[in-house]
Amino acid sequence: MGSDKTGGLWKRAFRGLAGDREQQDAEVLQDYALDCGARSITGCHDREMVTLYGTLRTITFSPRGGVPALEGELYDGTGTVKLVWLGRRKIAGIHPGTELIAAGRIGVVDGDRVMFNPRYELRPTAAHG
Repeated sequence: MGSDKTGGLWKRAFRGLAGDREQQDAEVLQDYALDCGARSITGCHDREMVTLYGTLRTITFSPRGGVPALEGELYDGTGTVKLVWLGRRKIAGIHPGTELIAAGRIGVVDGDRVMFNPRYELRPTAAHG
């Protein structure tokens, strides 16, 4: 009898024959998030303390009120959250494509999820597919 994870791998393999690579990558990210005990981004609510897992899609330097701020868009296969490190211009290892675990209080600003100064752990990039 196989585990849910094994069933998911088979399901992804057969779907892969049809070729939806983006959907496969999203499912792999969701599996890794579950494995490390992270929540799905779309399941998070304003002012909750959460742990998230995903891939940084973008990194930008965007000063806020005269204070340096590094911003990254974290994607977990279900949705995105903006990670904002105030007082930082760059962080070693933080660049588009980096996979990480981020923890902190999530907020909702103008309908978008945001996490300020999250604790983070860089993860090895998984071989998706």
